[in-house]
Amino acid sequence: MPVTSEATTTWTGSLAEGSGTVAFSSSNLGTFPINWKARSEGSDTTTTPEELIAAAHASCFSMALSHALSENGTPPERVNTSASVTFKPGVGISGSHLNVNAVVPGLSPEAFQQIANEAKTGCPVSQALAGIEITLEATLA
Repeated sequence: MPVTSEATTTWTGSLAEGSGTVAFSSSNLGTFPINWKARSEGSDTTTTPEELIAAAHASCFSMALSHALSENGTPPERVNTSASVTFKPGVGISGSHLNVNAVVPGLSPEAFQQIANEAKTGCPVSQALAGIEITLEATLA
């Protein structure tokens, strides 16, 4: 059964001087500020489309890796993933870097690398981001 997730953005003003909010409509987790300055210069108080993509990529990859490890007969005790999505004004989104550290008893580092690379390729968000470079650092704790 398909599931559709929804977010809503309200924007006021021009790109450079305007601002807006993005709300997680499906989960009702909250409403967050957005603006061009945060997107083009960075901010620790305002989110960006790239931060939202990074959240989606990190969570999707963690799920895909957990599933692949379980299918391998080596379920993880813990998977910790960060995603860093790069945006350059005038160019766009150029890449997503996944950095994962996991506790997986009984699995060699070589096997972990292989399974992590397969999960990166199979992750639905990675597939949706196929137009950009996706890199991966994977280590066992």
